[in-house]
Amino acid sequence: MDQLWFAFPLISGSLLLVADIVLWQWVPTRFQRWKMLGRVLLFVLFSMALLDGGLSPLYQVPADWDAPRHVLGTLLSIAWWLFGARTLTMIALLVMAPKIGGKGHLLQDLLGALIFLVAAVAAAAYVLDLPVKGLLATSGAVAIIVGLALQSTLGDVFSGIVLNASKPFRVDDWIGVDGIEGKVIEIDWRSTHLLTSEGSMVVIPNAVAAKNRITNFSRPDHFHSFTLTVELSSRLRPSLVLDSLNKAIQGCRELLAQPAASAVVVKSGIRVVEYEVTGYVKSRDRRSAVSNQLFDLIHRQLASTETRQDQVRPVNRQSAVLNSVGALRMLSDADRAELQRNMRLSAYAAREVVLAQDVVPEALYIIESGVVSASLLQGDTWVEVGRMGPGELIGESGFVDQTPTLARFCAYTDCMIYRIDRAELEPWLHEHSELIGALAGLQKFRASARAAMLDNKPQAVDPTGFVDWLRKRVTRFQVPRKDAPDKLS
Repeated sequence: MDQLWFAFPLISGSLLLVADIVLWQWVPTRFQRWKMLGRVLLFVLFSMALLDGGLSPLYQVPADWDAPRHVLGTLLSIAWWLFGARTLTMIALLVMAPKIGGKGHLLQDLLGALIFLVAAVAAAAYVLDLPVKGLLATSGAVAIIVGLALQSTLGDVFSGIVLNASKPFRVDDWIGVDGIEGKVIEIDWRSTHLLTSEGSMVVIPNAVAAKNRITNFSRPDHFHSFTLTVELSSRLRPSLVLDSLNKAIQGCRELLAQPAASAVVVKSGIRVVEYEVTGYVKSRDRRSAVSNQLFDLIHRQLASTETRQDQVRPVNRQSAVLNSVGALRMLSDADRAELQRNMRLSAYAAREVVLAQDVVPEALYIIESGVVSASLLQGDTWVEVGRMGPGELIGESGFVDQTPTLARFCAYTDCMIYRIDRAELEPWLHEHSELIGALAGLQKFRASARAAMLDNKPQAVDPTGFVDWLRKRVTRFQVPRKDAPDKLS
């Protein structure tokens, strides 16, 4: 090298170190990549200056140098290892930044400490010619003593390493650990810092976070759930309350369609029934606003339901039964009064036939109490296809189109059933078609349900394999008894 600035290579190397420090301190962080490129260039020039000055970081400083030059050469050789470690650390962090996150400092610190440790040992071995084996043995003994003294702290450190590697949460995630909820502000060597909703800072040791169940409310990040609990009087019919809750859910536009919101009965008591509404929103910050909006919608829907109930509050037993029938809710008060005058109460014992199959009904049956079983005849066996309870109708086909029933209806338990004879309503039916329309909708729904059930009838599977072969063998060698009947009836 005969360049002017390499005429004094050791002095030039010292100036390059000063330039690196100034560059890294004064250049803004937004030029991170340019700073890295400048550091690599300065490291290359620093290496060229040392080689031009007769120094090699892999060997000791020549012994024939005078004392000032020997000290400067030793310092520059050690600085080469540390300069290289710093440059390698910055390059590694720049490459790993998208994976480990720009705000997670624990892995960066561990990686830098490991690289600098290797550089320090290498400088001691190559430049200072120290006995590395003895140094490592001594440092190992010191490490054991320090480790025992700092066992709790080291547990937090290694737990932090595990948390950073497995990433159950990141900075800015909202999590819950050991009953404490908060936003992750920082993850350092020993602890995780949470900012709670009250504005206070909670410091959780990493060992505690690693041993306890962690709930990350920020993942998945495309939807967030919330739950509302509503307690209502037991006098309100649960089906009407659930209908009002579902209408309130449909009226809230900010609720996600998928996953769908739902309303269920959680607990039923003598005076109070507890309902739970679960919904999902896109942003966690919108949960409170949507919850308040949903509470308001629920209140309005329930108020509307109670108003309708007050308007049609039953005055007698027959009126209460008619109010429980969903298919007859659209009838006017005059029509209901006409039906009440023709209702006759009958008692049925368990297993007693209420209405046979393939018979044209001559009356309309309304179940007041008990359970009625609906069955279809398949071959020689009656197969139950459904059960009916209070507030349900039987025999609507006789009023609509005079077609026979599609099933047989038997009392599954002791039942009280109201009967409305068609003959008594014959003149009235021609003038009031609302009842026929309501019963026609019910008949259509039941016919489609029966057709779907028959279409999905399971097919008999012909047994094959070893079991079928064994069954045939047993049947072949079976000797009939003389006193046995020829055929079972």
